[in-house]
Amino acid sequence: MAVSAASAAAILASLREALAFEALGESVGNVTVGRGTLGARGVRVALVENRAASGSLGARESERLGALFRIAASERAGLVLYLDSAGAKVSEGLVALGAFRNLYRAGLDAVFAGVPIAAVLGKNCYGGASMLAHLAGWRLFAETTQLAMSGPSIIASAAGVNVLDEMFRAMADAALSSAARAKASPANAVWTAGSDMVAWLREALAPRADPVAALHLRHEGLVMRFEKKISEPQWGPLQRRDLDRIYKQDYKARESQGLFIGQARREGAAEEIVGLVGKAPLGAQRAWRFADAVWRHLVFPPERLEVFLDCATHAASLDDEKVVLTEYIVDMGFALAALAAKGTRVGLTILGKAGGGVYVALAAPVHRVASVHEADIQVLPGPAVAAILGETREATPGFDAYRAAGVSEEEIKLGLPPAKT
Repeated sequence: MAVSAASAAAILASLREALAFEALGESVGNVTVGRGTLGARGVRVALVENRAASGSLGARESERLGALFRIAASERAGLVLYLDSAGAKVSEGLVALGAFRNLYRAGLDAVFAGVPIAAVLGKNCYGGASMLAHLAGWRLFAETTQLAMSGPSIIASAAGVNVLDEMFRAMADAALSSAARAKASPANAVWTAGSDMVAWLREALAPRADPVAALHLRHEGLVMRFEKKISEPQWGPLQRRDLDRIYKQDYKARESQGLFIGQARREGAAEEIVGLVGKAPLGAQRAWRFADAVWRHLVFPPERLEVFLDCATHAASLDDEKVVLTEYIVDMGFALAALAAKGTRVGLTILGKAGGGVYVALAAPVHRVASVHEADIQVLPGPAVAAILGETREATPGFDAYRAAGVSEEEIKLGLPPAKT
């Protein structure tokens, strides 16, 4: 533990020195914002440190970070993030989820405004923090950094093993380590004591042209990480009672392995539809296929695209983490944001279960989120919450709670009869 702490402390100290970091205002929870200089150039800086609750990001921290992203976007200033965080503050529930949605929207806006972002990582970078790290074009890992959508305790719980099991620990360390991440992408590098932080920052913060083209190229590269080539989808017709009611049966859709695509008409207007459904958690391959379906619309952007979600969470598995699941989750948000930037009106409808990073990636870029009556939106599924907090969640919240937390703006009451058992 001492070695991990020293490595995180050392990379943070080097970053502070390289930028001559100056804090602006008091810290808010785990977040300190400020400014620095890189040669004659001023840059904006945010430090997310592990002061309390594993460096998690609650509503106050997310609000402060979101404001900094918006400032950077207005100035077109370079932005440096230091992240040592387990992600959203689960103990705050929906409030943290809604706040992180707003933060992530501000981050996407900064990326598409052309803000160069560099991420320097401490000991842990899980969940939402790993998504923030992948807003950056470049990431610098401490030697002991672990980056993943799910931390080891959640992955172990999902696999039904003890997180302290030696074989599991060895496999998790190999999959989530900074060395593994550096092999996965040339945008990832591992910092060693004495290396030139200033030189890395200058390269990472160099202006980049055409963010849409760069992100599309990044998407195409992600498919190369899979050991086996993704097979062509075996499409079958899709008919759902909820879609029947929403579109008054005026839609055509096809489905393959929990992804559906199609066309529909609502109130006389045509719209493209794409959805993630099914009980299986979202893995890297399905996330890539979703993003690919959206990116394909970029050639001829539709006037409207409606995204549908009934998928509770991302996959907590080492196989998905080996290819850096976070990048595939983030890619979905980039694709939707790119389409919105082309003028498409993008909406999201929660048909059933939704939560965590999957929800954020789809909800942050859209103009509004609607939820079907009795939809279940959660910061994380019950078992994951129990693994973190040691307690399970209360009953499913109602729409008033969703609206107050900022996770849904509209409720859809379909009047469906109860399903036959």
